[in-house]
Amino acid sequence: MMMTIRQLGPVAAAAALAVTLPVLAASTPATPWRGPIAVASYDGVSNDLLTAGLGKTGLMGAAPAYANPLAPTAAELRRNAIYTNYRALVDISALGGMGVLYGPNIDAQGADTLGEGKIAGTEYIVWADDGTGAQNVTLMVQVPTSFNPARPCIITGTSSGSRGIYGAIATSGEWGLKRGCAVAYTDKGSGNGFHDLMTDTVTARDGSLLNAATAGTEAQFKAAVSAEDLAAFNAATPHRVAYKHAHSQQLPDKDWGRNTLDAVRFALHVLNTYHTPAALPNAGAKAKGASKPFYRANNTVVIASSVSNGGGAALSALEQDTERLIDGVAVSEPNAQPYRTPELRIQQGEQLVPKHSRLLLDYFTHANVYQACAVLSPQAGIGLSPLFWPAAYTASAEARCNALAAKGLIQGETLTDKADAALAQMRAYGWQAESDFLQASHFRFATNAIAVTYTNAYGRFSVTDSVCGYSFANTDVTGAVVPQLAVVQAGLFASGNGVPPTSGVNVVWNSSVGGAKLDFLAASPSSGTADFALDGALCLRSLVTGRDPVTRQPLTGLLKTQSDRVRAGLSEVRQTAKLRGRPVMIVAGRNDALLPVNHTARAYYGRHLLKDGQPSQASYVEVTNAQHFDSFISFGPLLGYDTRYVPLHVYFNRALDAVWARLTEGTPLPPSQVVRTTPRASSVTPLGAANVPAIASSPAVADQIVLTGTTLRIPD
Repeated sequence: MMMTIRQLGPVAAAAALAVTLPVLAASTPATPWRGPIAVASYDGVSNDLLTAGLGKTGLMGAAPAYANPLAPTAAELRRNAIYTNYRALVDISALGGMGVLYGPNIDAQGADTLGEGKIAGTEYIVWADDGTGAQNVTLMVQVPTSFNPARPCIITGTSSGSRGIYGAIATSGEWGLKRGCAVAYTDKGSGNGFHDLMTDTVTARDGSLLNAATAGTEAQFKAAVSAEDLAAFNAATPHRVAYKHAHSQQLPDKDWGRNTLDAVRFALHVLNTYHTPAALPNAGAKAKGASKPFYRANNTVVIASSVSNGGGAALSALEQDTERLIDGVAVSEPNAQPYRTPELRIQQGEQLVPKHSRLLLDYFTHANVYQACAVLSPQAGIGLSPLFWPAAYTASAEARCNALAAKGLIQGETLTDKADAALAQMRAYGWQAESDFLQASHFRFATNAIAVTYTNAYGRFSVTDSVCGYSFANTDVTGAVVPQLAVVQAGLFASGNGVPPTSGVNVVWNSSVGGAKLDFLAASPSSGTADFALDGALCLRSLVTGRDPVTRQPLTGLLKTQSDRVRAGLSEVRQTAKLRGRPVMIVAGRNDALLPVNHTARAYYGRHLLKDGQPSQASYVEVTNAQHFDSFISFGPLLGYDTRYVPLHVYFNRALDAVWARLTEGTPLPPSQVVRTTPRASSVTPLGAANVPAIASSPAVADQIVLTGTTLRIPD
């Protein structure tokens, strides 16, 4: 039978747990979490750790319904959060590889032997915080019943993007649980917490809705705004929503490595508290109750892992790991932000990369200016699908091109000339030509969201600052702000990704001609046209550079003050690329347009080789025909990803396999290399092993990635 206390809600759960479980004291640097610990056990039949009882078939099917959509239970929210996060991270279609090359039913040897893939075990959740509730970083440990005390292992699963605690369930979670490892998750303080400012509604740790005024430290997030300021803000800009990553004023990004280490510490605490055997013959370990913990860093295999932001967090964790908690790292498409390395050159084939090692907010605010025009370039080879590109957006893209030309930011006589010039700006700033096709879908689904969220986060701005005129709210078909929908808000814990636009909450530009509008329909005062709020995009860009993008003059007044705050935040997220001599495998897709490899994986690996000073055990694998959003492949011909790209997730699993083999069997990591894949021939052709060849243990010379002097050489 499945047992869960979480269904009781946060207050009742705390009371129930207090009588059976140790209530942790206030957090300390050594134990940063505060209690009580929420515990739930799952039988692997009616419910489970990996699929929430849905199994492979349920994950690939329609979204589960709530019995009462206006008041989902905590168990239902958990189930739907797992469903949503699975489908957001991998290609969920059978033709794309789900259930064949990867998925809950595929065992550690790659065979289809696990049926529906449900995994029994116990789940532990706690908050890491300084006692104020302002951070409330969620930590979770899942321990499968197959966990073997004789061969203990922990895999980290720091959430990708700004997702909630289940944001790595389909990646690190699946791999680790199937190996019988405990999985240590964290939402890294940027998880899916929101505050509806009009109704004063927030979410609890289990996803249920709370009144912010009475929630205290039980809220995932509530905006630090006085009642007087909140009333004034609501009167001036009604129906707005604050989000944790953007508006916590904590700059969570700087702590992602520490949060990941905290998750490992919590995992060791959980294992020693609840999973220590009375005796383990021939293991040389202390009996239960002995002074030394049974599970320790020196007898437990720990691999830091995840993808995207979670992958960057894993790398930061290793850089900061003075306790030797981590034995190795396996990450995919990491949000790596290394310090600039002036002497480093990156060369693909015979061509030097024009720019590399830029910070995420730098290249995203650049893209937010030029990408909307670049999508119209014939060089991008795209057809703008009505699925994600309404006709009105084409007119706005044309207006963006014309406005950029009028401001002297691009040159060209015809619309095509201007679009080509905008695309050239993207390539000159480090995007690969291989990413051209992706510019339209990325602008539609990601660029504005990240530019707005991270500008707010890095500057530690309050929601009431409305930086550069931006805010978050629901909108109607005309782009006008409307109240939140109660039925959608009730399920936001499960359906949201932590960065608007998400689940009805959109990015709004308050400064649009005629009043606040959805930013994609907003008109700039400087152009008088609906140009995707170019004036707002230029404002965000100026806060990163410290200069007006058009006049090139230094900022003054409020913008100068805000820019100083953003630039100070930027200085706090740099990474050293010092990997402490431990085995590390980084995989990335060459076509990645979200986290371009020249600024992330290539730059990080190149700096590591030049600056670490340790004997390197790192390997970098670059996969052709692979990009950031495997889930978009599932859309088939509607987006066109399916016949252009292979799932990078296959290589994430192989990276984990390789690091595991290195740590447990002494097998050397494969050398750095380019892996050459073959996309599917058509939308109805299934992905097969031939499409995704193995990472070679001895790659051909023409495929090897090497450092020659100060040049990182990447084969074409």
